[in-house]
Amino acid sequence: DVQLVESGGGSVQAGGSLRLACAASAYTYATNCMGWFRQAPGKEREGIAAIYPSGDTNYYADSVKGRFTISQDNAKKLVYLQMNSLKPEDTAMYFCAADGRSVCTSRDPKEYHFWGQGTQVTVS
Repeated sequence: DVQLVESGGGSVQAGGSLRLACAASAYTYATNCMGWFRQAPGKEREGIAAIYPSGDTNYYADSVKGRFTISQDNAKKLVYLQMNSLKPEDTAMYFCAADGRSVCTSRDPKEYHFWGQGTQVTVS
């Protein structure tokens, strides 16, 4: 059973920073493309970034490129999303997801099979 647990959300002023973390089992971490998604009220879930098990970044959404960084900590089995220069439009529920495969093939949330419960990010 794949379990993903996000943490690190909160409220921040525009221009501030937050770092989200996604905890996964060692097996999940080592064998899955891991992605971060977000969903604002009334909007579709949006892919933000994804990372290969190797640590290579797959992609960043244009809306966050240059401000957000996806990374991983091999020792702690954590996938991070460092968010800088936050804007009010970044306000959303943020989700960590595992693709179910070791290659990152799509930004479509429908292609990701395992999801965390989400963590709220509010930028004012």
